[in-house]
Amino acid sequence: MDLTILLALLQDGLTTGAIYVLLAVGLLIAFTVTRVIFIAQGDLVSFAALTLASLISHRIPGTVWMLDALCAWALVLSLARGRWAALLGYGLAPAVLTLCTWAAARYGVATPVLMLLSLTIVTALGPLLYRFAYEPLGEAPMLPLLIVSMALHFVLIGIGLYCFGAEGVSTPPLTDASFDAGPIEISGQSLSVALVCLVMVGALRWFSVSTLLGKALRAAASDRLGARLIGVDHALSGRAAFALASFAAAVSGVLIAPITPLSYDTGFEIGLKGFVAAVIGGLASYPLAAAGALVVGLLESFSGFWASQYQNIIVFSLLIPVLIWLSLARGNPEDQA
Repeated sequence: MDLTILLALLQDGLTTGAIYVLLAVGLLIAFTVTRVIFIAQGDLVSFAALTLASLISHRIPGTVWMLDALCAWALVLSLARGRWAALLGYGLAPAVLTLCTWAAARYGVATPVLMLLSLTIVTALGPLLYRFAYEPLGEAPMLPLLIVSMALHFVLIGIGLYCFGAEGVSTPPLTDASFDAGPIEISGQSLSVALVCLVMVGALRWFSVSTLLGKALRAAASDRLGARLIGVDHALSGRAAFALASFAAAVSGVLIAPITPLSYDTGFEIGLKGFVAAVIGGLASYPLAAAGALVVGLLESFSGFWASQYQNIIVFSLLIPVLIWLSLARGNPEDQA
């Protein structure tokens, strides 16, 4: 391996690692607030890429109709309870979004606008999925929540296959620019991914520290019962956490679609690699999860070069020493008692 190949693999690993950072952070937000392992987050990665590709091809994406159906269901339930204010959130807002999506697909608009529409559609799915899949379970243990997550994943895969078909798609890169850096050429797409990752991590940090909702989510993540006692709405915090996790997944889908083709089921594997990074952080530490995501990206890049047929085996095997280390670090609960 010469220096050029080494630097190229580093660039590829850090680029994919930055995407895994976003997924790991989103998964941690959902887990710490709700104790739900959001397996379907990977499916939303595919949904974002496929939605954008449909809009670019002047077709209305199926995710819009899925969002409309969920909003209609939520509106009926809300009106049955006398909550007329829901007409704005579950009636008018999705209608306007559907109209904007139809106009964008019919007449064509700039790609950044299509990206914004795709991010909005997929992000809006997150709170609705939480409301109908997880919120009715209340304080259920983690195992039933995990089973529901797997069931939701299979449902979304079926919807994705029905709405978008089985073919993979790619989208245009954010920029075609490239920069010479000695022996290699750094692509503008890689720099864009890194920049978006840094901006999003910084924005999430500011959100959690400086906004009332962010502080409420931190309180719910730290002590769910204590947060309720001081007036933090459990349902609202759960929906907000899933909105952030879905937004992270949507951004990841838009960023990774120009790099690798995505189909209706490809996002599951990408989401699992974000989960590996989150486990490295002990499903609690954001800095460790971010570092783990970069390690996963680099390991995937180098293993793909040396042993491509064993690439996924090598990446997912990283869980074994991490879980052993975590079990030893935490010790036996009976010994601690």
